[in-house]
Order: sequence, then C-alpha cells, then structure tokens
Amino acid sequence: MKRILIVGAGGQIGSELVDYTRKIYGGNNVIAADLDESKLTKFQIDGPSEKLDALDGEKYHEIVKRYKIDTIYNLVALLSATGEKNPTLAWKINMGALENSLEIARQENCAVFTPSSIGAFGPNTPADNTPQDTIMQPTTIYGVCKVSGELLSNYYYYRFGIDTRSVRFPGIISYATPPGGGTTDYAVEIFYEAVKNKHYTCYLKPGTFLDMMYMPDALKACVELMEADPSKLIHRNSFNVTAMSFDPEMLADEIRKHIPEFKMDYNIDPIKQKIADSWPNSLDDSCARNEWGWNPQYNLAAMTMDMLEKIEEKYNKGLI
Repeated sequence: MKRILIVGAGGQIGSELVDYTRKIYGGNNVIAADLDESKLTKFQIDGPSEKLDALDGEKYHEIVKRYKIDTIYNLVALLSATGEKNPTLAWKINMGALENSLEIARQENCAVFTPSSIGAFGPNTPADNTPQDTIMQPTTIYGVCKVSGELLSNYYYYRFGIDTRSVRFPGIISYATPPGGGTTDYAVEIFYEAVKNKHYTCYLKPGTFLDMMYMPDALKACVELMEADPSKLIHRNSFNVTAMSFDPEMLADEIRKHIPEFKMDYNIDPIKQKIADSWPNSLDDSCARNEWGWNPQYNLAAMTMDMLEKIEEKYNKGLI
C-alpha cells in the first residue's frame, strides 16, 4: 500500500486530491500538508495532517521519514496571474518547493508528482493541436517555473533514477474550491455568477480559446499516471492532457441551455488577456492516451450540467 504525502493540500487540486486518494489507499495512508493550518481542519477527520512550509526542507524531510512516505504529490505553486504581481516570490515558492521535493525524494527514494501547465508554452508554440514535444518559451514567471520544473524533474529521473512524473494541466474547473489567481479562473467564476446573479462580466475577450478540464478528470489523471507501468512511459515530465477547448461565448451558450436568462458582458483584463493569448488553443494529448491510457470522462456539456447542479445545491444551502 502506498504512503502518500500531498504538499499544498489546501489548494485547488490538493483540497480534492486528499479525499480522492484516501478513498483509494485509505485515510491513514494519505497525509495532508499545508502552510495554512485552517485548511487542514477538514482533513483531520479521516487521516493525518501536518502544517508544513514546503520551503522548510528540514521539516519537510522529517515528515517524509516519520510517515515512511513513498509518493509525494508536490502541488505548491503561485498561479499565473498572481505570479505576475510578484515574480520573485513566485520563483522562490514554485521552484523552492520543487527543489525540496526532489532532493528529499532522492534521499528517501520516493516517487514525485508535480503538475506542469499549459502555461509552460508561449506565443511561439503552435497554438492549435499543440504537440507533446514542441517549442516552449513562456512569457510569464509561472510558465518559466513550469518549464524549469519539467527539466529539473527529468534531470532527477535521468541522473538519480527518481520516479518523477507530471502532466501539463489545462485550466481546471471545480465547484469545491474558489479560484486561486489563475488566468483560466473565469471558467469557474462564471458558474457562481450565473447561479447567483444570472450575469457575469468576463475578463477575457470572445474568441479566446483555452483547454480546460473538469476536476474529476484532473484527479483521475494524477492517480492514473502515478499508477502507470513505468516501462511504458516514454515521456515523464510532462504529458499534455486535456478534455475540452472552448472560448467564453461557447461556455455562456452552454450555461444558457440551463439558465436561459443568463447574460454576459466583457471588461477585458489586459494582463490576463496577454497571458491567455500566449497559451495554446488546443493540445494534442495522444502521448498520454497511448502511454498510460488517458481518457477524460467529461466534455463541455457534461461538465456544465454537473457544475450548475452542484453550485445550485451550495447556493440553496446558503454556502455561497
């Protein structure tokens, strides 16, 4: 049975990955770690948790040894738009957490999962059906960290034999956690505003196509990749994965199938628009499909229906 440490457990992915993996591996075999103790409370019912600053290598290492961890999910990161406000801090956190994760994994022989992103690509990358192996020249500090992280993770695999694996996530859509400062967050915000106010002001312009994925598929991708047969993995850091590609108008039209009175207008955020314009319109994820059987379950219609149902439940209970 695996012994898993999820670092950054209070973030968008981590807050759901803890419960997801505990259902698979058992509550006591998945340790939730985060710098913010308040985000750990909900995890303490059915498993252990630890307050951890991922930049504190000594404490990080002690936790890995104490719990006999064999698999680390390093989810610590400042996201794209947030990172542009403080690039120095973004580099320090994003790369510092990864460096500690990899070095501790080297010493304790752990496997490491660290998500990359479509942010690793840039304006010189082919925008449509972006290949697995292509030009990667990002223009954000977030993207620079992601490319650097892919290279460093590959180095630890080739140099030290550490089992490092990663996926390039598109925008992730979830009803469970609020947006965290990413460029694709409009695709989460729009559902809350549709349910509460029947109106949303979008910060990206019409025709801005971006790859997206519903959280259940993102969680599935994390675990399926880490469970994949290593002998079949040609690429490790990092696999293109996607589930759908749409622009704001397509998403609004899908919402109107359920909420006909929904209206959307625009107030373009120049920073987020510039970031979005530098990212692919759509990804080629055939390598992930061929090498470890990646197959998303949710398309735009299925995701929209489920998001609206779940958010309406929260709204009717007074939770939002």
